[in-house]
Amino acid sequence: MNSTLLPEGYELNWCETQWMNMYQDRNPLIVTGIFAFLMHEVVYFGRFLPFFICDFIPSFQRYKIQEKKENTREEYWKCVKHVLFQHFAFEGPMIFGFYPMASYFGMDISAPFPLWSTMAVQIAIFFFVEDFYHYVMHRFMHWPPFYKRVHKVHHEYVAPLGMAAEYAHPVETAILGLGTVGSPLLYHSIVVALHMDPKWNMHLVTMLLWIVCRLMQAVDAHSGYDFPWSLRHWVPFWAGADHHDYHHQAFVGNYASSFRWWDYLLGTDVKYRAFRQQQKEARLKQEQAKEKSL
Repeated sequence: MNSTLLPEGYELNWCETQWMNMYQDRNPLIVTGIFAFLMHEVVYFGRFLPFFICDFIPSFQRYKIQEKKENTREEYWKCVKHVLFQHFAFEGPMIFGFYPMASYFGMDISAPFPLWSTMAVQIAIFFFVEDFYHYVMHRFMHWPPFYKRVHKVHHEYVAPLGMAAEYAHPVETAILGLGTVGSPLLYHSIVVALHMDPKWNMHLVTMLLWIVCRLMQAVDAHSGYDFPWSLRHWVPFWAGADHHDYHHQAFVGNYASSFRWWDYLLGTDVKYRAFRQQQKEARLKQEQAKEKSL
């Protein structure tokens, strides 16, 4: 991997200093692999924890998307065992294999880190690219022969829970994981090929922050909860749990991961929108009936 030269007079901040100390006199492959794997586990299960707690608080049950569906203790335990096995047996080795790929593509690793504004633009690009890739591949996965042998595993949870975001067949994990890891590598290759300003080069820290964002998005989309403060209420084109939960409930449509536009433009959310409209009209009738009874 490339090392970024410190500008004259630049002083590392606390995070950058700790980062450099972490790699000092150590094998970067081992350091990157262990750090990335631990970060993955902490973010994945940490993001799921609030939703798990909500399952035991009655006042939060009104925000459940599928109110009548409850996952049993056995289903939770089954999910834990499958996901942990998946993480250690398949995702762990893939995470350790990332460093050689990043090194081949010349990704920066040393301090200083990129500007926050630069990382924000890059991560936004990754979200856009991954979302399109996810839409295409996810739609392909519903091709009957592939669905039966591979994607059906992920659909075992009709009412998804956050931890089931990575409850999947190893083949599916590899295919969809390529969109998450491949987007930054493709971006970096283009930046280098076009001889763009070095500030737009990929840095490992940007990659890790992107993984954090992607994990949080995936867990949220499978959470089964749609809160008033959920992002989709503030960003209309954001998919969120409301969008993806229907996919698990109906087994078709709503194939994108983060945004709503591909499903809307390509007509794969028609049934979803009709279903939500029916729910809205049913709630309105119930409210009107209550008002009349008073």
